[in-house]
Amino acid sequence: MSKKSNGKIGVLLVNLGTPDTPNTPDVRKYLREFLLDKRVIDIPAIARYALINGVIAPFRAPKSAKIYKELWTERGSPLLYHGLDLKEKLQTALGTGYYVAFGMRYQSPSIKNALEELREQSVDRLIVLPLFPQYASASTGSVQDKIMEIVKDWWVIPNISFISSFCDDPGFIKAFAELGKRHMAKDNYDFVVFSYHGVPERHVLKGSDKGYCQLGACCNSYNKRNKYCYRASCFATSRLLAAELGLRNDQYTVAFQSRLGKDPWLTPYTDFVLKELPAKGIKKVLAYSPAFVADCLETTIEVGEEFKEMFLEAGGEKWQLVESLNSDPMWVDAVKEIVLQH
Repeated sequence: MSKKSNGKIGVLLVNLGTPDTPNTPDVRKYLREFLLDKRVIDIPAIARYALINGVIAPFRAPKSAKIYKELWTERGSPLLYHGLDLKEKLQTALGTGYYVAFGMRYQSPSIKNALEELREQSVDRLIVLPLFPQYASASTGSVQDKIMEIVKDWWVIPNISFISSFCDDPGFIKAFAELGKRHMAKDNYDFVVFSYHGVPERHVLKGSDKGYCQLGACCNSYNKRNKYCYRASCFATSRLLAAELGLRNDQYTVAFQSRLGKDPWLTPYTDFVLKELPAKGIKKVLAYSPAFVADCLETTIEVGEEFKEMFLEAGGEKWQLVESLNSDPMWVDAVKEIVLQH
């Protein structure tokens, strides 16, 4: 392939980020960059800087490093190598008319380097796909913010299309449902838990369309007024997955994990919910993490191991994590269709 190929459409896949190694200094560096983002912790800059550098990063980094070491494989961080695998497979699926790059919002490979890679290819158009199915300011919004910050200094800025959400994309739903069906074919499960990464309630309310969002029944439908509401998006994904899996309303629930700090986050909290299930006669649970398309600390460790231990201690018998989409062929096909639609 020549270094410059006129007429190509650039595709930029972006995920959140990962430390370069599971060692404490690199984990601390990652946490600082991640948590200092004004869209992640939306408090005044001075207070945010003091909180992250004086409290969270110094004390959390050693604990997080131990967990990252459990997650690490011979290929490194799963979030990174699954992203690179997806990039390569999507490139093959799209063909020579496209050039696919992959970047991380925090750490390496950086968004800036990925954009430079695409600029080297002289792409005519750029399609940006943040790999977060449900829009949130702290994830998708932050990626879009960073990209605009970088390209504003380019002399020539190509047409750029941002794909802000794919929470109800048919290919995404079918691919994720298929992974669950493979587990359901091997065992009978009493219940399905759809566990999403949480966000502070204020993040949702700040993005509400003229006060439409009330963190209540307004999320029971997905429409033009709440299409960027993270909570409504999570409920929409869950309803579609449940329908694809053939579940009744009383056979699944939606919950939120990974909260930080004392401010109210989206409820119910997954760790609270799972502890109550065995007392209701629910002994076998299939657990999904539909906010993540690649296995990472929050899926493999938090949902797959920590929540499993809590559930078994509460009297449950089986807790099975549905792996993330990673670079499954059905997911590659789904991403291809999402790109072609744009």
